[in-house]
Amino acid sequence: MSPESPQRTAAPYDSPPNPARCQAIAADHPSLAGHFPGNPIVPGVVILEQVMQAFAAWRPEHQVIGMPVVKFLAPLRPEQPFAIRFAESGGRGVRFECVRDDGRSLAQGCLTVAHADG
Repeated sequence: MSPESPQRTAAPYDSPPNPARCQAIAADHPSLAGHFPGNPIVPGVVILEQVMQAFAAWRPEHQVIGMPVVKFLAPLRPEQPFAIRFAESGGRGVRFECVRDDGRSLAQGCLTVAHADG
């Protein structure tokens, strides 16, 4: 998305961001060394790992068994704070959204989950 493109902003979610789910990726994270030296951005897989960890803390009785839909909408810089929001979407689905500290949505998608005991 170019700087001239309209910014996408976070849509309301059923559960507000919990302070425990607000974080930033450290500038010395090992994935950043090769992810655009001199102009680093956090790789999507690192953001998704944070989503998985936040979901495990939010719903410890469930496990993620799939991510059928993920969209990356804006870059995330090292040390830039962001929040992860979750919302039940019926059945075995849980929507998520990652929102930067400037209010811009950086990623969103859906998790497929199952109860941990089967």
